[in-house]
Amino acid sequence: MRFVDILLSTFFILEGIIISDLQVNEQIRDREVRVISADGDQLGIMSAKEAYQLAQDEGLDLVKVAPAANPPVVKIIDYGKYRYEQSRKEKEARKKQHTVELKEIRLSPNIDVNDLNTKINAAKKFLTKGDKVKITLRFRGREMTHVSNSKHILTDFADSLEEMAVVEKEPKMEGRSMTMVIGPKR
Repeated sequence: MRFVDILLSTFFILEGIIISDLQVNEQIRDREVRVISADGDQLGIMSAKEAYQLAQDEGLDLVKVAPAANPPVVKIIDYGKYRYEQSRKEKEARKKQHTVELKEIRLSPNIDVNDLNTKINAAKKFLTKGDKVKITLRFRGREMTHVSNSKHILTDFADSLEEMAVVEKEPKMEGRSMTMVIGPKR
């Protein structure tokens, strides 16, 4: 085994992430291992040396795939191909993950009906993507004296989205702004 192969068998870097790999060929030091052939057939329990010899005869590598099992499970496979398939599986799993983001929509107490409808349409877009929406009603200057009269703006906003959203956090004053969080219905 070349020095480069030894380094690659210990770890390799995939898009900046170091992925630890399993024990390969001579690195397997267990007395007994359960061997699985390249076809997926179980060859039984044997010593690691015998299993390694079988792998060499077929021109493949011996890879420990289940080190926690008793006895550990090894498989006779092409290690480079196996590593490539594992990295593809991890890449696919990352692709399918969706993180829920919190989008913010800012309103003012004297917002017009058409402007409010535009903001509602923007919130609908965020909700259909699966994101949560934080609606902030900001008060500036003398608008602070009419806080109690402006709460209806947030409740009207939530009522217009009730078929596709649920209120997760009721309207609440936080400093000079009133906030409410809505999320998509499940």
